[in-house]
Amino acid sequence: MTALPPAPALPSLRPSMSGIGWMLAAGLGFVMMDSTAKFLTADYSTVQITWCRYLFHMLTALPILLAWRGGSVFHTRRLDLQLIRSVLLLGSTVFYFIALRYIPLATAASIGFVAPLFLTALSVPLLKERVGMRRWVAVGIGFFAVFLIIRPGFGLMHWAMVMPLLVAACFALYQIVTRLLGPIDHWSVTLFYSGVVGLVVMSAMLPGSWRAPDATGWCLLIFVGFMGAVSHLCMIRAFTLTPASMLAPFSYLQLAWAVAIGYLVFGNLPDRWTAAGATVIVLSGLYIWYRERVQATLR
Repeated sequence: MTALPPAPALPSLRPSMSGIGWMLAAGLGFVMMDSTAKFLTADYSTVQITWCRYLFHMLTALPILLAWRGGSVFHTRRLDLQLIRSVLLLGSTVFYFIALRYIPLATAASIGFVAPLFLTALSVPLLKERVGMRRWVAVGIGFFAVFLIIRPGFGLMHWAMVMPLLVAACFALYQIVTRLLGPIDHWSVTLFYSGVVGLVVMSAMLPGSWRAPDATGWCLLIFVGFMGAVSHLCMIRAFTLTPASMLAPFSYLQLAWAVAIGYLVFGNLPDRWTAAGATVIVLSGLYIWYRERVQATLR
């Protein structure tokens, strides 16, 4: 995902509702991309799937960015931060695709939603933000809920369960760097670098991992990259129309999409422990969002 600075409050309800619609479309698009990637892991390596995700993302998004912003998308004032952010996004993508090879889509999505909890915890040392006791309790409860899902020590934990935690950690750091870049570079510059850096890195790793796709394979690999680009653009449109604080809760509906598609495509439903853990993680994240809104009104 590409986090954007909050949009100004809008006087009309209609743009806000339109932004929510775009956000829901972005969430569904990301889950469709992830479910297709999971399907492809049966025949192709994580490196090849990730390379195609970045290649066809860039082929979709770059013409739009160039038509809109021209050559300005190439110019950054903080190349170091752009590279760090791009590597963090690449890491979250690779770790997530590895997880999807071994564990159900809904399980990976549930664990991955601890990213807002990581973000809250890391914002203290890295952004010097103040987090109150109630938010720290919510963070602790959310991380405890992860143990309900992975259940270490009960002979049920697969090593790939750790991958979504790495995804969440990378994504939280990615969001922090995105906040730092917000007032420095235009979002289109950030979107360009996040795509091109991932493509360059994965291209260097590709030769030893390539398997020639058949026609169906090519279609699905192209679809992964296309949906990644479309989903990012939908999210950008959402943040343009609606304040970020209003959109945050709707990102959790991705979990509903993941459960539905996981059942329809792969025949998997979360067990009761996974469902309970996912519920607690979502409630913890929503409570932190609520407390942040309360604190913002008091400043």
